[in-house]
Amino acid sequence: MREFQFGEKVVLLDNKLRRYLVTLQEGAEFHTHTGFIPHANIQGKPEGALLWSTKNSKYRALRPSLEDFVLQMPRGAQVIYPKDLAPICMLADIGPGIRVFETGLGSGALSMTMLRYGAEILGYEIREDFLNRARTNVREFLGVDALERYHTHLRDAYEGIDETDLDRVVLDLPEPWQVVPHAERSLRAGGILLAYTPSITQAVRTREALSSGLWIEQRTLEVLHRTWHIEGQAVRPDHRMVAHTAFLTVARFLGDGLPVVLPDASPD
Repeated sequence: MREFQFGEKVVLLDNKLRRYLVTLQEGAEFHTHTGFIPHANIQGKPEGALLWSTKNSKYRALRPSLEDFVLQMPRGAQVIYPKDLAPICMLADIGPGIRVFETGLGSGALSMTMLRYGAEILGYEIREDFLNRARTNVREFLGVDALERYHTHLRDAYEGIDETDLDRVVLDLPEPWQVVPHAERSLRAGGILLAYTPSITQAVRTREALSSGLWIEQRTLEVLHRTWHIEGQAVRPDHRMVAHTAFLTVARFLGDGLPVVLPDASPD
């Protein structure tokens, strides 16, 4: 059984299932309106331990999941939410050793998810504060070794992509259609492009850019997240759901000079 140590992150879960992300430090205390808990009271405890604040409120101590960290971590830009992170990795076929070009790093939520899947990331970001925040969040959750597979540059993807023979291009920026021509010069044949866009008009423009004849299997979808209330025989959908966050547009690259050949529709 692995016990909590100073320097580790812990999620404290209160009786209303609110979650608090804390980094354990010597001499520090966790404070809320329900009192405080010295970090020393958490150090050495096993995962799942029950803790009591100075005002007699109870908390459970857990190690943070990736979902916990993404939702609670310090942010520069708006994060991609967990309901979209897993589908992105499935649609883009992210896996060990896959070379991914990512632009629009934001707070690093998608970066750390793809790194955890085993990918190697080349990232472009136009804002230095966002780039630094993404790298810090990746290091905080995955450890310093993950940075060896996370190659970030202060660059504008609209101006081009220097690298070639990439396996994947993943875009989270306002005008992804501007990057499609650069992706056609940088992706290997059979590579996949995925664009994350909040509005349908952005998705439409992206699909138009993918109509050059060099792309197949284009599709656009959104992911809806609805939980259910289950309490004894009372079973129903929850009144609230996480509906639209963004559209995911994905396509596979045939390779330069290999346009789609449509079947001859004329009768023999």
